[in-house]
Amino acid sequence: MENSLTPNPAIPYGKPATAGDGAIGKVATGAHGMVDKASSAAEDAVRKVRPVIDRVAESAHEAVDKAARVAVPTAQWLTERRDSLNATQKQFVADARRQVAANPLASVAVALAAGLVIGRFLR
Repeated sequence: MENSLTPNPAIPYGKPATAGDGAIGKVATGAHGMVDKASSAAEDAVRKVRPVIDRVAESAHEAVDKAARVAVPTAQWLTERRDSLNATQKQFVADARRQVAANPLASVAVALAAGLVIGRFLR
């Protein structure tokens, strides 16, 4: 035996149940009313939350735009100065090598002192 639900044309959706509709009609009408209320509450919640979501999204876009406005000029500056910075780095390394070669004991003493100071700060 197949169990299928067929709508009762005597109880149309949205029509309040009457005493003649019986218990099933009253339950169905009550269930429809509860579904309508839940749907209405959900729609109200969406209406209230949507402006908040829009404001948060706008703030996020503004933060990304601001970060881009800061990062782009910095990246351009570094790109423009890359060769100069590389040359300065090479010069510092060359000067340090010459200093260590000229005064090896003093260089070791300075490195030891720097290591002790850094070790104290990191404790």
